[in-house]
Amino acid sequence: MHDCAVIGGGPAGLTAAIYLARYHLSVAVFDDDTSRAASIPMSHNHAGFPDGINGRDLLNRMRTQALRHGVDIRAEKVTELHRTNNGFRVLSHEPLDVRSVLLATGVVNRRPAISAELHDTAVSAGLVRYCPVCDGFEITDKPIAVIGSGSRAFKEVVFLRSYTKNLTLVSDVAEHGLSAEEAARLEELGVAVRTGPVEFVSADGGAIEITARGQRFSFAAVYPALGSDVRSHLAEMVGAELSDEGCVTVDAHQRTTVVGLYAAGDVVIGLDQISNAMGQAGVAATSIRNDLCDSMPLIRP
Repeated sequence: MHDCAVIGGGPAGLTAAIYLARYHLSVAVFDDDTSRAASIPMSHNHAGFPDGINGRDLLNRMRTQALRHGVDIRAEKVTELHRTNNGFRVLSHEPLDVRSVLLATGVVNRRPAISAELHDTAVSAGLVRYCPVCDGFEITDKPIAVIGSGSRAFKEVVFLRSYTKNLTLVSDVAEHGLSAEEAARLEELGVAVRTGPVEFVSADGGAIEITARGQRFSFAAVYPALGSDVRSHLAEMVGAELSDEGCVTVDAHQRTTVVGLYAAGDVVIGLDQISNAMGQAGVAATSIRNDLCDSMPLIRP
């Protein structure tokens, strides 16, 4: 029986695994290679990398560090999680019994109507972006579009307005869904509003082109403001409490409402930032160590 299973191989999961291994605990990481961090072409707001760092390069560094401390990293997707008398049973290629579980499963961005190939090309070139908190600085004073409708898109536009005045909101559907107050506020801010639906045409030459209602537009980048889906189904499977948005509810020590189950990173309500996820992971790993010690003292032989 392992002391802990970490489900998710992103920044939160790998940080927690490093902490747990350095606490002399046996830990297995289940990584199905779906961390959003892997798609980051270059992060410039992660402290310690003044020239920026590619998301996959960061993950590879963290994996190397975890492996050096003896972490068991498994390239597997967890399909089920069940409670047992002594902890949990993790179902993947083979079942694994563990004393505790840390969920670091993150979220999945909802993509606009765009082919997978064009989407991936645009993301790697920084032409489709999902995190204005991360990279708004990089689009300063450039022509930018927000794709979406309603209040979610409105809030994203207002956030980005502090970086550039050249902003266009293009609804992903036939109606923009803005309230009268929101529409008036965007007009006051000088934001152009176009109605969709949107078709993505190309992403090359440092620009991305889209069409909406027969009109063609070119932007330095587009931000889809379509929301995301929280991957909290494993927490739900064992009866953990979720928020209205589907995020896993935790206390100040990253404990869920199920004893022995912890959560960190984007699966928990927060900033959706690497640094924030890593901080939560450090707290969670220390809570796991202390809670396991309370039930069975960790004495070095």
